[in-house]
Amino acid sequence: MTLLNLIFLVGGFALLVAGGEALVRGAASIGKNFGLSSLIIGLTIVAFATSAPELAVSLSSAAAGSPGLAVGNVVGSNIANILFVMGLTAVFGALFVKIQLIKADIPVMIGFSVLALILALDGGFSFVDGAILFAGLLVYLVATLFFARRSGSSADEMGSTTSWPREAPDV
Repeated sequence: MTLLNLIFLVGGFALLVAGGEALVRGAASIGKNFGLSSLIIGLTIVAFATSAPELAVSLSSAAAGSPGLAVGNVVGSNIANILFVMGLTAVFGALFVKIQLIKADIPVMIGFSVLALILALDGGFSFVDGAILFAGLLVYLVATLFFARRSGSSADEMGSTTSWPREAPDV
């Protein structure tokens, strides 16, 4: 590895961190202007923005006739996000979640994973399979926003905090 490549690598990581920070701050500002809680902002704006690179790679791979790369990119990204990112975060500080996350969002995530597995049992994903998954995403987003607005829950009631490291609640 040449010195120039090393400089590009370090510079890329620095820009990635700076861009991520700007994304989270901007998304939080936009969401707060619309009266959304931190949880809803994270589930929608930040989630879509951080998934945009995977979407771009998967779309270009599928268009180029490499569906295996597209599916591998999605699966690998999800594995990395759940196991590496969440695991590494938990190493540095305990992660506390509210029961709402366990009762609502995790079963939905598992349900969509099972649905994707069932749709892939025929050896691939068709246009119809993609439309079904996309429609499910839209239904989930609309329902999440609807219930968040209807309950008028604040960020603290929904289980989101902005401080890190999170401390154990007083009992």
